[in-house]
Amino acid sequence: MARYTGPTTKIARKFGEAIYGPDRSFERRKYPPGQHGNGKRRKQKSDYAVQLMEKQKAKYTYGVLERQFRNLFTSAAAKSGVTGEILLQYLEARLDNTVYRLGIAPTRRAARQLVSHKHILVNGILTNIPSCHLKPGDVISVRNKSRHLEIVQNAIGTRNPEAKKWTWIEWNPERMEGTFVEYPEREKIPENINEQLIVELYSK
Repeated sequence: MARYTGPTTKIARKFGEAIYGPDRSFERRKYPPGQHGNGKRRKQKSDYAVQLMEKQKAKYTYGVLERQFRNLFTSAAAKSGVTGEILLQYLEARLDNTVYRLGIAPTRRAARQLVSHKHILVNGILTNIPSCHLKPGDVISVRNKSRHLEIVQNAIGTRNPEAKKWTWIEWNPERMEGTFVEYPEREKIPENINEQLIVELYSK
């Protein structure tokens, strides 16, 4: 299954944000990568370059490649409502992202691995497709045989306190399962993404 497997700090420096989570290397070098380092004078970006950069940031943040991302945008554009907001809702409704939001895995990469290695159930059914689109009411749980895994135990034991802010999901620690309650409203999605720029890019 295709995905980006390159260095994460370099990508974070490219966008000037720690899009993969806390990163000590990024904190030490927040300037863009390149042999000239922080001293290189950079030209002002064109509108197209800014729009493209925003799309790339969204793709890397959620771990989605171009074809999947375009398909999600096409689906979002076909629905009535604000296309950019619907696009982000679709990205948030991915199974790997929801496993990450629930605190079952420390990162989206780790969540994707848990799903593809058959450790996650959706409505009691083993699901190993990270891009699986969840619907309101779907229940996500850790497979019984996988609950002892160190990565799962560590992630749940140190769940990010901010996970409680995600009002569109609910977590039951006793049963080690969560529920995708609803599609989140735009203001509740914490990612620093200007979705309107992405809409403008695809509308050219």
